[in-house]
Amino acid sequence: MSLYQSNPIKVYNTLSGEKETFIPVHEGNIGMYVCGPTVYSHVHLGNVRTFMSFDVIYRYLQHLGYNVRYVRNITDAGHLTDDGNVENDRFVKQSRLEKLEPMEVVQKYTVYFHKVLDLFNFLPPTIEPTATGHIVEQIELTQKLIEKGLAYESQGSVYFDVEEYNKRGLNYGELSNRNIDELLANTRDLDGQNEKKNPQDFALWKAASPAHIMRWNSPWGEGFPGWHLECTAMSTKYLGENFDIHGGGMDLKFPHHECEIAQGKACNGTSPVKYWMHANMLTMNGLRMSKSTGNFILPMELITGENTFFEKAFSPSIIRFCFLQAHYRSELDISNDAMVASEKGYTRLMEAIKLLDNLQTKSQSSLDIKAWAQSCYDAMNDDFNTPIVIAQLFEGARYINLVNDGKETLTSEDIALLKQTLNSFIFDILGIENTQTASNHSEKLNGVIQMLIEMRKDARANKNWAMSDQIRDQLLALGIQLKDGKEGTSYTY
Repeated sequence: MSLYQSNPIKVYNTLSGEKETFIPVHEGNIGMYVCGPTVYSHVHLGNVRTFMSFDVIYRYLQHLGYNVRYVRNITDAGHLTDDGNVENDRFVKQSRLEKLEPMEVVQKYTVYFHKVLDLFNFLPPTIEPTATGHIVEQIELTQKLIEKGLAYESQGSVYFDVEEYNKRGLNYGELSNRNIDELLANTRDLDGQNEKKNPQDFALWKAASPAHIMRWNSPWGEGFPGWHLECTAMSTKYLGENFDIHGGGMDLKFPHHECEIAQGKACNGTSPVKYWMHANMLTMNGLRMSKSTGNFILPMELITGENTFFEKAFSPSIIRFCFLQAHYRSELDISNDAMVASEKGYTRLMEAIKLLDNLQTKSQSSLDIKAWAQSCYDAMNDDFNTPIVIAQLFEGARYINLVNDGKETLTSEDIALLKQTLNSFIFDILGIENTQTASNHSEKLNGVIQMLIEMRKDARANKNWAMSDQIRDQLLALGIQLKDGKEGTSYTY
């Protein structure tokens, strides 16, 4: 029996507003799509938090034995806030600011995005498609919607007909619980409104003005796809017309995910996703993070300590540990005190892990390790409740210390289960790395290199040039370069 068969999961579905028993579309297989970054600037900590939530969900589903196809896109075709106004195309803005081609901007910030996620020990998605790589599919979807009478061409642009969609009983606004009257009341006077039948209609394809740099040929003239269309095209291409999980930040619920539902139902006659999942906001010092107010920090600034908000640098593992102490649907506030407390908690867990190998076994156990191990699974099975999991991991650390102090006893089988559960949940599922071990290894390596430098120094003093050169050359072959200077010999990797 697979672990998933004995561990039914409850998932909070934004669409229903309730926790539901998770039943995949296809037994044993899961299709999961998460809206990825718009790569026109540095990825921010709020993005990291959202992607981390779904990284943990991905890890846990795999741990349970599901075969997961995880698709996370890259938006690289222009992110339009005002439905076509070139002045609000973030790629155009950044291209002008940095004096780069749009695709240079895309490459620069995509590389940065991957480096940051690697630092935080994210698993890569199984597919990472780009919007520009799926222009053909987006044009085909637009044509299909026109043929179905749910989209119309106007002055070289194509818009989704929200009123016609609702006339057919398809309910635009079902995810965000909005109605047409409310949407009309809140519609701003945006670029391209005079081209639309109704103000709430959204762009599937926009005609390119002379100022637009990113543009493609289409049946309606040169232009570019609407932001919402790319995710429908890529998710359905790789996961099918109806798949299991669609994730993203709360800010994407409306209009982005609302539009995805409308496009999917209009094209295929079926709701595209069974379970809509949304991660909540990240704040700092009790306030919304914003560049304009100065209450803002980038991931690398937190990792290096080069900021004015935190007293020191914090490793990616400690930041990850901090983030996972809040449920993904809860708002998370980070502060200096929160990070310091997380560092202490992280250290406590890692020190307990170190004690595991030396615990003395007894013929009988005084602790119920099986029940404790199941409590870790129960927490994750309840809508991926990482803060409760972490509380249970601290309970496991407490058991280790009690046994180590001779106050409680465990059999060898229970110690093995304790070790397996802690390793699975800390390292495999939560994705936290033991940087203390890495630090210890680094210190030991440094000690060995310094010893070889001293041996080489003695060889040189004794004019044993062959030995001196051998030490230097063999270290170089391992990627360690010695540098002789006035103050002695140093090394670099």
